[in-house]
Amino acid sequence: MSIRGFGSDNFSGVLPEVFNALKEASYGHQPSYGNDIYTERAVEAFRKIFGNKAEVFFVYNGTGANIVAISPFIRSYNAVICAETAHVHTDECGAIQKQTGCKLLTVPTFDGKLTVGLIENHMHGFGDQHHSQPALISLTQCTELGTVYTPQEIREICDYAHANGLYVHVDGARLANAVAFLGCDPKEITVDAGVDVLSFGGTKNGLMFGEAVIFFTAPAGQEVKYIRKQAMQLHSKSRFIAAQFAALLKNGLWLQTASHANAMARKLAVEAEAIPGVRITQKVEGNEVFAIIPRDRIEALQQEVFFYVWDHNTSEARWVCSFDTTENDIDEFVDLLRKELP
Repeated sequence: MSIRGFGSDNFSGVLPEVFNALKEASYGHQPSYGNDIYTERAVEAFRKIFGNKAEVFFVYNGTGANIVAISPFIRSYNAVICAETAHVHTDECGAIQKQTGCKLLTVPTFDGKLTVGLIENHMHGFGDQHHSQPALISLTQCTELGTVYTPQEIREICDYAHANGLYVHVDGARLANAVAFLGCDPKEITVDAGVDVLSFGGTKNGLMFGEAVIFFTAPAGQEVKYIRKQAMQLHSKSRFIAAQFAALLKNGLWLQTASHANAMARKLAVEAEAIPGVRITQKVEGNEVFAIIPRDRIEALQQEVFFYVWDHNTSEARWVCSFDTTENDIDEFVDLLRKELP
């Protein structure tokens, strides 16, 4: 395979700044379980972005982040409303259901984005002991289809949720890409919009491992340390997660890398769409491109460069760009498409 793949931003390596931070943190002794100087620095960096009231908890991975984020807000008789394409529904092996006992109420969407109108379809059965009680709405930003919620769209959902006694969680595995696309203050699509808790992604944006869970609703944060421990997401040497985030957040590096990944995705979409046989199916707002390509050419293309088939029924592929995707990577892949497609 001569061309760098477009399978996932999880395929990418580690940012040099992050790798250097890991090396620095590897020397000497520091208190365990988050009582170290690196955790202090990272929490301070997050609070500069999201406000001084933000409560930050570091975890190993995205599934763990979503479990730790959602669990304090629900009981086993509750339900979580999410898009049909949501990662918590499609790619976490039922982790939310197993760990919390709750039910997921999924919503079909055209572009991965929930709306108040779509959510209303599940807003019934309150007080009925035979019905799982909706308690939380989970949004993904960017969505699994690469689209982005605007600040107004998130605020509308949060206002509706809170007016009906529900909380709002944002799965922000690619939040950096959304902020870079919108060019907004990160608070505009999180705490200022009314979001209660955020899973903040690091692994897809240049970390070796680690995610952060950020609570904006203070009461929920009191139980989190116990939930994180039971969910096996408490890292004894947690300075190695925190040190990475401190490096990623320094001088806006997290947005620089996301902006680059977004730009590479736009370049790929524009150039690929000009090729006969390629049809871009979603707005390219983050770092993902969704395209329908001839079914009989997929195998030949994948032998040269890896990517996932998103929908086998429609022959829709997903191409994901990363912080280390280069213009040359795009050029070589587009040349391959021109060669292989009729």
